[in-house]
Amino acid sequence: MGAPFKKFEAHGSGGPRIHEIPMRMVLPNLVTVLAICAGLSGIRFGFEGRFEPAVVMVLLAAFLDGIDGRLARMLKATSKFGAQMDSLADIVNFGVAPALVLYAFLLDQAGSPGWIAALLFAIACGLRLARFNVLDEDTDRPVWQTEYFVGVPAPAGAVLVMLPLYLYFLRLGVEPSRPAAFVATGFTVLVAFLLVSRLPVYSGKSLKVPGDRVLPIILGVVLYILLLMTYPWYTLTASVAGYLIFLPFSIRAYSRRAKREGEKVPPSDIG
Repeated sequence: MGAPFKKFEAHGSGGPRIHEIPMRMVLPNLVTVLAICAGLSGIRFGFEGRFEPAVVMVLLAAFLDGIDGRLARMLKATSKFGAQMDSLADIVNFGVAPALVLYAFLLDQAGSPGWIAALLFAIACGLRLARFNVLDEDTDRPVWQTEYFVGVPAPAGAVLVMLPLYLYFLRLGVEPSRPAAFVATGFTVLVAFLLVSRLPVYSGKSLKVPGDRVLPIILGVVLYILLLMTYPWYTLTASVAGYLIFLPFSIRAYSRRAKREGEKVPPSDIG
């Protein structure tokens, strides 16, 4: 009598054994997992009413999620597994975590409209990430167009949508209330539409720094980090305002570049 079950063969002929994987391949995935842990911890703190550490955890998750891919490329440790892990982490850290923290803080006071706004933001983030993955594989786009995101990127959306929390932490008299909840609901829906919009947002990927400006730029970046550490809520509020002001200039720069390249810009690409 034969064995009742056949021997299980792992997909892909088993792949490399654990002892054959170098540490540099593991490190980016470890950062991704830590990012997910930070995002989920932010959700926990939010529902416990500890909103300052909740926001810090969400921002930390966004930071870690933003560097894992760069770390993988720097270490030459990119892999299909890491890419899938990163995509799953993105939707948690940029979509689900900010939406739930904001809902626990304020949107719940708006009732069902607040929950709908939180859902819309999380879904919009997922759609935005899916579109990014598709466009990233599109080799037919003109090279200059790759310098622009299509719609507000998901990390920026996560930072933008938590503006009501920054304003509350500033102690400027902005208190969680039903009217404030409805205002925050409208703002959340606005950010959701910015994520899935066709707005051309300059990415800065190909930005080159003149040699004589390297030191001032380094000093400026250090100053921003110091301000963020010392006055986090003022700095984040100013950053959100600056980013929103930057968007119209990005649209105008895209239109001018398209004219120089001799290409017709469809209305859907600028609005």
